[in-house]
Amino acid sequence: MTDNSEFIDILVIGAGLSGIGSACRFRRDLPGLSLAILESRPASGGTWDLFRYPGIRSDSDMYTYSYGFKPWTNGSAIADGDRILKYIRETADEYGLNQHIRYNHKVMAAHWSSQDKLWTVTVTRASESHPASQETLTMRCRFILSCTGYYDYDQGYTPEFTGIDHFNGDIVHPQFWPETLDYKDKRVVIVGSGATAVTLVPNMANDTANLVMLQRSPTYIATVPAEDPWLKPLRKYLPDSWVYRLIRWKKVLFQQYIYRLSRRKPAALRKFLLDQVREELGPEYDVKTHFTPSYKPWDQRLCAVPDGDMFAAIREGKAEVVTDHVENFNHAGIALKSGRQLDADIVILATGLQLKFGGGIAYYIDGEEVELTEHFVYRGMMLSGVPNFAMSVGYTNSSWTLKTDLTANYVCELFKKMERGGHQYVIPVPKEAMDEAPLLDFNAGYVLRGRDLMPKNGDREPWKNSDRYTKDFVGLKLSRNKYNELEFH
Repeated sequence: MTDNSEFIDILVIGAGLSGIGSACRFRRDLPGLSLAILESRPASGGTWDLFRYPGIRSDSDMYTYSYGFKPWTNGSAIADGDRILKYIRETADEYGLNQHIRYNHKVMAAHWSSQDKLWTVTVTRASESHPASQETLTMRCRFILSCTGYYDYDQGYTPEFTGIDHFNGDIVHPQFWPETLDYKDKRVVIVGSGATAVTLVPNMANDTANLVMLQRSPTYIATVPAEDPWLKPLRKYLPDSWVYRLIRWKKVLFQQYIYRLSRRKPAALRKFLLDQVREELGPEYDVKTHFTPSYKPWDQRLCAVPDGDMFAAIREGKAEVVTDHVENFNHAGIALKSGRQLDADIVILATGLQLKFGGGIAYYIDGEEVELTEHFVYRGMMLSGVPNFAMSVGYTNSSWTLKTDLTANYVCELFKKMERGGHQYVIPVPKEAMDEAPLLDFNAGYVLRGRDLMPKNGDREPWKNSDRYTKDFVGLKLSRNKYNELEFH
């Protein structure tokens, strides 16, 4: 092992949307502290650099998905992946982060020493010219912020399909889209009904000979405007920075209103969403079979389609939705349980993500491994009994970055409080016993498959994960009790 130990005040793991945004906060609010960002891949951007499938775009509006300190002025409320990636990298440039990012650095383990009051982090570094060649190094730091996301970057989720090896065509997972894939004038089946599937349909439909979206069960799909209707009128009278803030808060409050409506009056929201689909597809279309889920709105994430682009592809006969179960694959395509055969040249498995909480990093406290599932989550970001550690986990019912930005700001406040008090570390400690609950109150397939891998929620504040930005904004920034049940040493 090469001993290249280096001391850093704050270590950010991950140079994706959350990692870059958090590091910008640290550079601005904690300029006297040293910073390093470790990224396992050879480029920044996280999801927006990894995924390259046709039409990849945000499924949240960019006014709330963008950073609060860098207004989104592009105009489009729903942006494509290239523009989001450009935005992330522009932000990193503006805040001078590139000199702090270490690419091809994969964190394997982190050991906390109560004696030294520091983390020692074990990292494998791959050579840019010879990726298979790796060396191991160590770094020491005061605080770790994990911005690794929630899914496995190296492996997507693929259900077990009988006979899949017999299929003579191409099988593609959107997470690993081949640059050379030619689908022009080909018969394509997209398996899945989530955000990826409903994005692929309108972006491939004009080029394929035949396109089918095969789903086992429907998803709620809502048409949203590609451009916010307030944008042009407000720009006539106000500077862009004001327009951004007004639309951002309008979007925040509307997101919360829709989610609360889904909890309190699910039947009303369900009717609104299904009426919207009927208006898009006409009275003759079988909305009940193909667009009416068995669950309530927001039990799983709503899928947004800008200006109804997916519905347009269906109306124009360029795409078809089939609701059925796969019996088996065969050499020509997919046999369904109904007896129908879907012949295909290409099958795209938009079947979801493989959850990997915390990036698969092993954490130890004084030699004892931290079992994530045995720890409660404090304010949606820290772990009970784990010192000087936070994780950046966004909202599932709203824009991810709303919460990750609050998390970064809170970590800055923790550092300032420690500096004022002469403390070296902070640790969340529950004052009394609690009942436990799942961390994410969300029934998406990847969440249900990975619940046993995640830490747990408590049954009271501040151990009960909030799903409301306005509540967290007050609780994490303005409340006198924002440090309740933290111990400073």
